[in-house]
Amino acid sequence: MPTSGLVKGLELPLESYLPSYADQVVVDTALRTLQTRCMSEYGLTVDLPRPGANPPPQSNAVSVERRYGLSDRAQAQKYGYGLPKELTRSLESVEEGLSGIEVEVLTGRKKPEFAPPKGGKGSAGHFGGVPEPARAEHNGKKLHEGGCAGWSKRRLKVNEEDAGFVSRLASTSLSESRPLKPVEKALKSWSACMKDKGRKAADPYRAMEQGYADGDGTTKNAIELALDDIDCKEQTRLIEVWFKEESAVQKRLIEENKDQLAAIKKRMGEVLEAAKTVK
Repeated sequence: MPTSGLVKGLELPLESYLPSYADQVVVDTALRTLQTRCMSEYGLTVDLPRPGANPPPQSNAVSVERRYGLSDRAQAQKYGYGLPKELTRSLESVEEGLSGIEVEVLTGRKKPEFAPPKGGKGSAGHFGGVPEPARAEHNGKKLHEGGCAGWSKRRLKVNEEDAGFVSRLASTSLSESRPLKPVEKALKSWSACMKDKGRKAADPYRAMEQGYADGDGTTKNAIELALDDIDCKEQTRLIEVWFKEESAVQKRLIEENKDQLAAIKKRMGEVLEAAKTVK
């Protein structure tokens, strides 16, 4: 749950069907232990990133911190629309630090090249292409389906479709709440407030696009725009209004999908318990 800014203490109803950041670290740590152990069986010693070392920019997949655009004035004053370096480290690819064979054993597919070769236009296996399947075995041992990563998830019975289902419901609630009258009214007030400051943006997402238009979102202009954006949100109570309306939509979606969501919550608890037994 956010501890600062305009979303401080706000938690959308669907968030209880997603693992908290702390629980995710427990699961990811167990997966890392299993993956490292699995890799060693192929004669490979790897030091995979430690979960929790670089917290992500949001508390979970719903990302309420930036769900309605920027929400934290102190952060905007420093970084505008950008993110501090330590928060973007969690988004870096694990694969970049591993050799080709290590990626194959870990993931069950070949390491993608991060740029097309000089003069080439890129092809399968290159950035944006479809990765090729890994070799069948290494050191005389057959590779697991999905590599050691796939094997470790099966050990903990991680169901990746669960998070996908909850995230899709969360996308629905955001798009369904946007045209609701109270949200529309608050957005118009926010836009008018921005106009008074010499800004032109229909909604906070457009402002964010403008903030990134001339660089990484941390320029002097972007910071000034970000502060106007947040001040107008505070003045018009936009986040408060939108959060309230979206929460109501989510409660309805939870009711409509209660059996599936109850099963997801149960599985989530079982994965966490299984993760705690990995030493």
